[in-house]
Amino acid sequence: MTIERRVAIELRAGGDKKTPRLVGHAAIFNSLSQDLGGFTEIVLPGAFKRTLTSDRDPLALVQHMPQLVLGRRSAGTLRLQEDTRGLAFEIDVPDTTAARDLLVSVERGDVRGASFAFSVPKGGDRWQVRGDQVVRELIDVDLHEVTVTAQPAYLDTSVARRSYELQFANAPRLRALRRFLETI
Repeated sequence: MTIERRVAIELRAGGDKKTPRLVGHAAIFNSLSQDLGGFTEIVLPGAFKRTLTSDRDPLALVQHMPQLVLGRRSAGTLRLQEDTRGLAFEIDVPDTTAARDLLVSVERGDVRGASFAFSVPKGGDRWQVRGDQVVRELIDVDLHEVTVTAQPAYLDTSVARRSYELQFANAPRLRALRRFLETI
């Protein structure tokens, strides 16, 4: 199973000193991503529905680093939902050094992006050629995590208190392009 990561920009800080929160959107529907190495991508409404109605247990992380956990769905410290805009999240931030440092960076506006990591089940994506552009549509994904980041791939996402660095290894990029070419 290949886990992919995508980044978007929408993050806000909220809550209070006792219970600080990060809220935002980790994915925005119908928004074209940055170039992901020969293709762009669009997340369609409903892409997260199956995950959100299942017993999957996505995490909230900092920069996709599994040692920097901010919240977890099963613990009730990460809340996720699809709204009309995209994949919305709310994280009850823990009282840890990394989380306090992150809150400062979000409040200053240095960090204002969000991201998500996912895998695609069979039939969960659709590839198209639009003019001179290869576009992948995400129809159904297995959500593994949302993450707070400074450099998102989807520039429409955000995070705030109440991520465009997407470094694909050549192998996943080539596998994705090869899979697309095999379908046309």
